[in-house]
Amino acid sequence: MEKTVTEAIHYRRSVRVFEADESLDSEKVRTCLENAHLAPTSSNLQLWEFYHVEDTGLLKQLSTACLDQNAAKTAKQMVVVVVRKDLWKKRAQANIGFLEAQYGHKEEADFSKREKFALNYYRKLIPTLYSDFLGILGRIKQVVFGIMGLFKPMYRQVTRSDMRIVAHKSAGLAAQNFMLSMAAIGYDTCPMEGSDTKRVKRILGIPAKAEINMVIGCGIRSEQGIYGPRFRVPFNEVYKHL
Repeated sequence: MEKTVTEAIHYRRSVRVFEADESLDSEKVRTCLENAHLAPTSSNLQLWEFYHVEDTGLLKQLSTACLDQNAAKTAKQMVVVVVRKDLWKKRAQANIGFLEAQYGHKEEADFSKREKFALNYYRKLIPTLYSDFLGILGRIKQVVFGIMGLFKPMYRQVTRSDMRIVAHKSAGLAAQNFMLSMAAIGYDTCPMEGSDTKRVKRILGIPAKAEINMVIGCGIRSEQGIYGPRFRVPFNEVYKHL
């Protein structure tokens, strides 16, 4: 029986060792990735890709690239979450196409005020935020938006590094959707920061401009898979009720 959201959250742990004789149903893992695909994403740009790896040869190479940590060496499958900030133009155009289909293909003058606002968000604002040249445009935007912010509330995360962080945050939300979906069906995961990302990209043929968000080892936990009780600082230290 599939776990509730709360049950899945409590069940999920970063499992470091997976059972050697327990396999995963690839279609179930794919379904969990479909859930990842439904995660919230900044401006609905969906600047992510998910590489679902089952091939034993590739798994061995990825394990080496992940510094042969136990969660990589014993994983039955791996999922590599990839950030594709370089695809912002394509994904913005996909949103425009979707909106135009929803509104009905008509002359520009026939769009309502709300429809024009939504379309211009992708036609004008997104290019303003994501366009850059050697970081120079980002700095100019930072100054301009900062001056505007003296007179009214203003979005200020406009540099190239800011937009990179935004894309990684969205990818992280998708990764969490995936891991909780896996936990809900009794599958285990371990998100790994420790990896040689250049080697990971080379192994999987990932474009140079893409970035690795995380590599996730997947399997069924062994008795030694969880290294100790879960530790969290007291909730009252991080909870601020205003």
